[in-house]
Amino acid sequence: MPLRCSLSLLVTCSCVLALGAAPSAISQALPDLGDASQAILSPAQEKKLGESAMLELRLSGAYLNDPEINAYLNELGQRLAGAIPGAKRDFEFFAVNDFAINAFALPGGYIGVNAGLLLLAQSESELAGVLAHEVSHVSQNHIARMIDSQSKAGLVSMAALALAILAARSNPEVAQGLVMASQAGLIQSQLDFTREHEREADRIGLQVLEAAGFDARAMASFMERLQRATRANDSGKTPGYLRTHPITSERIAEALDRVQDKPYRQVKDSVEFHFVRALAKSYQGEDRAAVAHFELALKERKFNHEGATRYGLVAALLRGQDYARAERELKVLEQSHPKHPMIEALAGQLLLQSGKVKPAIARYQSALKLFPSHLQLVYDYPEALLRDKQAKPAVEFLAEQLQRYPRDGHLHQLAARGYAALDKRALQHRHQGEYYAWRGNLKGAVEQMELALNSNDGDFYLLSVVGARLRTLKADFEEQKSAKRAG
Repeated sequence: MPLRCSLSLLVTCSCVLALGAAPSAISQALPDLGDASQAILSPAQEKKLGESAMLELRLSGAYLNDPEINAYLNELGQRLAGAIPGAKRDFEFFAVNDFAINAFALPGGYIGVNAGLLLLAQSESELAGVLAHEVSHVSQNHIARMIDSQSKAGLVSMAALALAILAARSNPEVAQGLVMASQAGLIQSQLDFTREHEREADRIGLQVLEAAGFDARAMASFMERLQRATRANDSGKTPGYLRTHPITSERIAEALDRVQDKPYRQVKDSVEFHFVRALAKSYQGEDRAAVAHFELALKERKFNHEGATRYGLVAALLRGQDYARAERELKVLEQSHPKHPMIEALAGQLLLQSGKVKPAIARYQSALKLFPSHLQLVYDYPEALLRDKQAKPAVEFLAEQLQRYPRDGHLHQLAARGYAALDKRALQHRHQGEYYAWRGNLKGAVEQMELALNSNDGDFYLLSVVGARLRTLKADFEEQKSAKRAG
């Protein structure tokens, strides 16, 4: 697929997309759960546990490297989270490079969505219904309560439990192996949310979905779609989502019952929903098969959004390095569709990947004036500058962006390349260390920070910042090693 930052499938981002008006508040107050679980697992501890799981996920390569998809999921998810009155949690939504049907919530408000589930959802409200369900698991402290019970049992360390939870949400077979390896066989039966948790997440999720302005009936329709997809699966293998969120006729009936008296609400899907689904489809299978899929859809006019279908075709052609045809199809798309940041980013990537670096830089400069917060553009512009050996303007641009996104691993990686080209070793190693830390390679992060300290070109302020960060990373690395030994 296009650059999308790198081909290693390991980048996250967030940016603002226009998805609609601000959500209304939920009319029914959420239950007061008390602080029983927080007595054992504080919000800070839960966040730390989730961060540990996320480091492992990034390190595994499962984190889908697509700023466009992750940005969209974050905007959609934040819209839902914003519909919860008094919400005190930070959420991060991300895509998983897996076309199996699954979604999961991790400790600390991290919510993952498999590419396969993104494609199964036929409307934005259906996708929002899944995210609302997962957000409700977090807002109702289901994960903390589950971990609380495991902590009291004293079966495994917190970090080992994070790995087991991560595996159970995304791959139950792997989770079983982890549990057996750690001699904690009792955990597997308790990793899945209880039936009462599922029903509560359905009920609260429906309120969140409706308050955020989506079609409340979509939750039940997605459950029915998931059941049909399961019956149509010839392999007989149950999707991971059904293992962790069993869809029963009773749950579907309850979901339908909750909305039967509600007035019909027609909710138009955003353009971004269609574009993102087309982009995810362009990743599936071989590039030739993806191109054929979009060609057939356009020929037979079987699509929900023509512009998104043509966008997917360009993305698939770019993935297959058919630059000449991708350029022709892009022109058709630009002539028939209003200016959009995802189209601008795709156009820039086509120029960049086909070796037209200076035209790519000009395209990115023009696009950033219109869409300064679109992260795919923010990533690709300094990449183009670095390829054109313009390291100084690249690092100046990156320094500004890192003020806005200080924890963005890919921006740190680009900055490390830029400072290396300028022979500023302290800054190079500092930013490379931050990138390694984001990736989950804490040993590499510590080594890079030590190299930064030992460089002879850092000023007092920079060396002070690096020294403080090194102490934190060393402590985290020792904690990680202890957790792995315990697990």
